[in-house]
Amino acid sequence: MVAAFQVGKAPPALPSIRDDLGATLEQAGWLLSVINLMTALGGMAIALTADRIGHRRLALFGTLLAGGASLAGAFAPNVESLLIGRILEGLGFISVVVAVPSLLLRLTRAADQRLTMAIWSTYMPAGSGMMMVIAAIVLPGTSWRIVWLVAAAAAGLMAAALLLLAVPRRELDPLPVKPRPLLSEMKEVATSGGPLAIALCFGAYACCWFAIIGFLPTLLTERLGYSTFTAAIVTAAVAILNVTGNLGAGWLLHRGVPRVAVIVGACLSMSLCAAGIFVSGVPDILRLILAGVYSAVVGVVPGALFTAIPVHAPRPELAGASTGLLMQGSNIGGLLGPPITGALVAAGGWPSAAWLTTAALAVAAAAGLFLHWRERHKLAP
Repeated sequence: MVAAFQVGKAPPALPSIRDDLGATLEQAGWLLSVINLMTALGGMAIALTADRIGHRRLALFGTLLAGGASLAGAFAPNVESLLIGRILEGLGFISVVVAVPSLLLRLTRAADQRLTMAIWSTYMPAGSGMMMVIAAIVLPGTSWRIVWLVAAAAAGLMAAALLLLAVPRRELDPLPVKPRPLLSEMKEVATSGGPLAIALCFGAYACCWFAIIGFLPTLLTERLGYSTFTAAIVTAAVAILNVTGNLGAGWLLHRGVPRVAVIVGACLSMSLCAAGIFVSGVPDILRLILAGVYSAVVGVVPGALFTAIPVHAPRPELAGASTGLLMQGSNIGGLLGPPITGALVAAGGWPSAAWLTTAALAVAAAAGLFLHWRERHKLAP
């Protein structure tokens, strides 16, 4: 969740950054999404690296890197310097995200692992939403630079906690790993239909999610006239509502609801909510209600996809690499969503963003259908 602070701090701070550094709407989109660049380029490789150097070491490294980059970014003199800092924050973020699941599973009983992973899947909406609230409190009367310093301080405190509480835990010591060709494992996962469908589905979901959450504060301030504080609080509430979907997916799947029904049903029904956030003629209060409903319901998609990893990994020992590919797909979507939204809005106004959300959720639904077909084929006797 602290790693996700690096994601959540940017949307509420965009108006302040644009005023201070003169960032264009397109540059603002990249400031939102460039943190996903390192994951988009090498999520699977980083996941496989964690197996070799130790998950605890990678989590500590990522926390320190994200905190250091946020601290340096607070003193950035221009947009270009801030973008470089955001890339380093992205590397720190993904280092933590791919390392933590294995550590959690080693600390929990087998009977509790499904619940543990369901709770872990809330890290993004819970962490980023929490930081949005903090930013909303800090921003009035200050600037985005203070928000960056707060995120850096949180990462520093978390690094200290890891050193004091996680390092002494012997059950978290690195496990012996047999040397295996890294590229061959990456190829095996990347050419497997199941993990590819999961990554595509998560990528399309993330493209829509980051497009909405990333630009919701700007939409609220520029089009609806909300104050920066109110816009940040509303966006944080919308993001945190995603947690209910994350946990709801585990509840639905546990009660026998098919994964395809969870994914496809959420994507197709929520495409109308997502479009309604941007199109003209929708009353302001209804626009906010649609954003909340969208976030809460569509949150079942990540929960359903994370539970699909053990089923579709080519081999059990490649579950970590398959998770890395999932995160890679997610971050490619997060990388592309805000800049495309910024370009669409700059060209045709806010209603144009509805084209992206509709197309992205349609792709996610199609990937969910393929995943269902693949799952039936793989599990058939």
